Amino acid sequence: MNFLRFAVRRAAEMAATLLVASFVVFGAMYLAPGSPASFLLSGRSASPEALAAVNAQYHLDDPFAVRYLRWLGDMVQGDFGRSLTYRTDVSRLLADRLPTTLLLITMALIVVVTVGLLLGRISAVRGGATDSAVLVATTLAVGTPSFVAAVLLQGLFAVKLGWFPSGGAGGGFLDQVWHLTLPAIALALYLIGMLARVTRSAMLEALAGEHVTVARSRGVPERQVIRRHVLRNSLGTVLTTGGLIVSTLLVCTILVETAFSIGGIGQLLELSTTTKDFPTVQAISLVIVALFMAVNLIVDLLLPLVDPRITLGTRGASA
Repeated sequence: MNFLRFAVRRAAEMAATLLVASFVVFGAMYLAPGSPASFLLSGRSASPEALAAVNAQYHLDDPFAVRYLRWLGDMVQGDFGRSLTYRTDVSRLLADRLPTTLLLITMALIVVVTVGLLLGRISAVRGGATDSAVLVATTLAVGTPSFVAAVLLQGLFAVKLGWFPSGGAGGGFLDQVWHLTLPAIALALYLIGMLARVTRSAMLEALAGEHVTVARSRGVPERQVIRRHVLRNSLGTVLTTGGLIVSTLLVCTILVETAFSIGGIGQLLELSTTTKDFPTVQAISLVIVALFMAVNLIVDLLLPLVDPRITLGTRGASA
């Protein structure tokens, strides 16, 4: 019953958020200088016949509410309109480019989780010089923007050493993984530092807990104490941070894809914004919002599984 109530509540929240986001995304076109028709034409001069065609295609002579509801209905049915730049359906552009972006984000997430958790665990458990070294390394990582990391990695490992391609997404799964290795590392670097610090803080807090002291006094092996009493109690905080990490990856992929000329939706969004391809920008914006909400929903569902003290829809844990 609790799960059903939670599912209904979250579904209503997601629908409301998407509705508000769609209104903002659609209405932004009408906030641009000039008429919507001239904006859709990217400022190009056009004949009266061309302007009339644009007005007819986008129903610009209809009232705003009618246009919005018609556009929203098309979006719900998967019709995102036609790209003004590529002269093809936006849904086809998304279908071609979204898998590349999702693979890049997945690779980056694997790097973040693997390295970030390892560094945070080592820093919290060993302390001393090891802790100081990890703190210095994570400080440098957090202070390096994804775009700067992309340029540095590209210059060293692609241009100078020639170990990896300098750009593109490759063809075929293994070739794609090879092409996306440097972009994934560049995308992950900042977040590795953030996750390592969060993991370290959560584990240090758990290590200071009374249950850890009791376990040690009973002669429980240190590895078992760390695994069962420290790391397990830290997973709730780490998982909550994981939701923020995935959301950040969705945003930062725009910079990294542009730096490495990867044909994903991040680079497509940047190019579409530059060329004022508004139907494409609208569709990508809504896809990103939907992915944000999906990530938050998954985190809410997983939290009670890793920490029984947390109930569905609650991000905080009781002491």
